[in-house]
Amino acid sequence: MENPEEAGSPSGATRVAAVDCGTNSIRLLIADARTENGVTRLTDVVRLMRIVRLGEGVDATGRLSDAALERTFAAADEYAALIREHGAQKVRFVATSATRDAENRTEFTDGIRARLGVEPEVISGDEEAALSFAGATSVLAGESGVRTVVVDLGGGSTEFVLGVNGKVLAAKSTDMGCVRFTERHLVSDPPTEAEIALARGDVLDMIAQVLQTVPLATADRLIGVAGTVTTVTAHALRLPEYSPEAIHGTELSSQAVDQAASSLLHLSRAEREALPYMHPGRVDVIGAGALIWQTIVDRMEELTDGRVDSAITSEHDILDGIALSALR
Repeated sequence: MENPEEAGSPSGATRVAAVDCGTNSIRLLIADARTENGVTRLTDVVRLMRIVRLGEGVDATGRLSDAALERTFAAADEYAALIREHGAQKVRFVATSATRDAENRTEFTDGIRARLGVEPEVISGDEEAALSFAGATSVLAGESGVRTVVVDLGGGSTEFVLGVNGKVLAAKSTDMGCVRFTERHLVSDPPTEAEIALARGDVLDMIAQVLQTVPLATADRLIGVAGTVTTVTAHALRLPEYSPEAIHGTELSSQAVDQAASSLLHLSRAEREALPYMHPGRVDVIGAGALIWQTIVDRMEELTDGRVDSAITSEHDILDGIALSALR
């Protein structure tokens, strides 16, 4: 392993690399971690995302397709080179929903191990939830006693995590995500009202399941993470381009989320593609993602009798949680 000083890691910091491989995207974070007064902060060195659609068709076939594996392995080769170049001392690779569901997941894990030299961990929904919570809340003001719900809305699954003072109280992972719900429900372009109604009913059913485990009605604050939420926020802000700095920490009223999500849901794919902040890999699935997020935000307001009437967007999520966990 390179000397961290030679690789550019500042004195007193540990350089870590985290890879989050989800249903739609694979992301890399290389960061310098420093701990002061018992709190660990991350300073980004590299933060990258590639849309590889690993979970394409998994809901229907139960298998990772050859084309999806090829796209994912190409991104993993790129990430492996960057991890070597920047001299990361600790590396953790985490895979989530699509890989949990696939019967040929060993083909995936063998390919990743060969490229990165680390064991890819196909984590449980519970651990995914805990990592998302740690990442999302790592950069917020830590008001004591504020009960926070973090929603990590992915391609194949959505995690709901309730916590307070950095501690997870309850969590639930659901088989609900922008890729899964596009394939399952929103097949027209733009989606029909009948498709939307069925999808929304499915989201409400999922939230009802979450309520059996996670007391959402006790929350004081809602934070949303991952690409769907950040894209809905960019649309609400009408940004001239995708800007993590402009998006991170934005608090939108439930009404603003409702308007932005509804707009994205009803646009055609061609109209979405023309938006300056739209990632090409999200064009076809953002409608379903927006519908899921809109329904969650509305339901949270109802459940809390209007106490939670807004949502905070965090650009820091499970990827940051994975990086922090790599230190342990």
